[in-house]
Amino acid sequence: MKTININTIKRKPNINRYLGVSLILLTLLILGSCKVGQKYERPQFDDVSEEFYVKDSILNDSLAEAAITRDSLMMSHIPWREFIEDSTLIALIDTALVNNIDLQKAMCNMDIGMEYLSQSKANFLPSVNATPAGFRREYYSENYNNYGSNRARRNHGENVPRSLYTERLEYTTALQADWELDIWGKLRWQKEAARADFMKSQEFKKVVQTELIAEVASTYYNLIMLKSQVEVAQKNYALNDSTYNIVKLQYDAGETTSLALQQTKSQQLKAQSLIPQLEREYTVQENKLNRLLGRSPRPIELNADLDAIQFQKKYKTGVPLELIKNRPDVAMAEYELIAQNARTGVAEALKYPSLSIGAGLGLNSFQLENFFDPVSSAFALLNGSIFQPIFNNRKLKTNYRVALSEREIAQLEFKDNLIGAVEDVSNSLTRINKLTEEYKIAQERIEVTQKGLKDAALLFKGGFANYLEVITAQSDALESELNEINTKKQILIANIELYRSLGGGWQ
Repeated sequence: MKTININTIKRKPNINRYLGVSLILLTLLILGSCKVGQKYERPQFDDVSEEFYVKDSILNDSLAEAAITRDSLMMSHIPWREFIEDSTLIALIDTALVNNIDLQKAMCNMDIGMEYLSQSKANFLPSVNATPAGFRREYYSENYNNYGSNRARRNHGENVPRSLYTERLEYTTALQADWELDIWGKLRWQKEAARADFMKSQEFKKVVQTELIAEVASTYYNLIMLKSQVEVAQKNYALNDSTYNIVKLQYDAGETTSLALQQTKSQQLKAQSLIPQLEREYTVQENKLNRLLGRSPRPIELNADLDAIQFQKKYKTGVPLELIKNRPDVAMAEYELIAQNARTGVAEALKYPSLSIGAGLGLNSFQLENFFDPVSSAFALLNGSIFQPIFNNRKLKTNYRVALSEREIAQLEFKDNLIGAVEDVSNSLTRINKLTEEYKIAQERIEVTQKGLKDAALLFKGGFANYLEVITAQSDALESELNEINTKKQILIANIELYRSLGGGWQ
């Protein structure tokens, strides 16, 4: 007779249990490595040229000088306080950085992005729900399908009540946990998308700051320009008034015609009307600056002289790759591409089955006196489920293909932003170069028109020039001075725009 080992019989279920658990863990490990989607890699744009940085630039007068300046500090790396060097303008920008409404909204968007990022990290953890205390009481009547059942007679005896009798009385407290296994990488892609969105919100804040600094500086220079132009217009009006008075004396003496008097008067009024026009525009720019500072309209005291404001001219501008690192709008476009690539991974993962595990633990009793007895009232639940979409499979495929197209659009937007950034730098360099040439010409013209104005005044008083020559000289002198001031203002703004286009201003 064969002997049976009892110990062997007892150990077999344990071995099977361990094998089962090991198989489950191995399966989960394999499934956990089944991440779908495409890892992000920065696209290469071969058609973005680097040559324009050393071409026709006042910052790099020659290739040899450009080679020297490569070792110098890049303009985009200079903190805006060091680049501007105007104490009044710096104080205005400081106020704007604290009070500007658009910048405050951008910071709120950063907070929103941080919350979504935190939520995406929490998705990896089980969701836990608690029922601290539950009470359930069921009332049935005679015509209910359970009336007269064995359970009713068991609970109430043979004399079962006919209307609204208590069929079930239950007390419960429980803790429930649910956990979705990230088999296909859906949760990881969601986290990556949320992180990219958060980083994009940070770059957006930088965009707002750089634009704000550039706008405050530009408006500030406009105010200084208008202030100078008002002074020139007032001086010109005084000259025209003097000319009119002389012509009027000549007319009263019968030495000139009424036409001469009318034309000089018209020129005088024209010169006078320019003053309120410039003052009106000054107020508009002043109000604009106050709004940028996040405050209501009020006078802004200006002490700077337009001719005294200068910028450093020998800084390295960089190459297109530096624009990716420095320009926040380009970085925003890349983070949007990263986010869209992650959303594509999410859309692909949703096409496949999802696996979730649930567990519950608590106390349950039909009698209150036995509720707190863990031996007789305790319960535990463990369940798992696999969800596979079937009838909405067409919708999920459509969403995935749409996500692929949106990723392609994001890549094109990234490329367009990079090319646009290169264009901005090129335009700013060209603008500085050509405006500098214009400024030299404008200065020469001022010298010529001022000499002509003096000669015309002397000849007119000596009787060797008529009033038309004087009026023309005054008009030319006024136009040349206003143009020179405007050109100098444009040079200052072009420097600010070059600094902004290179990604400076958010440091």
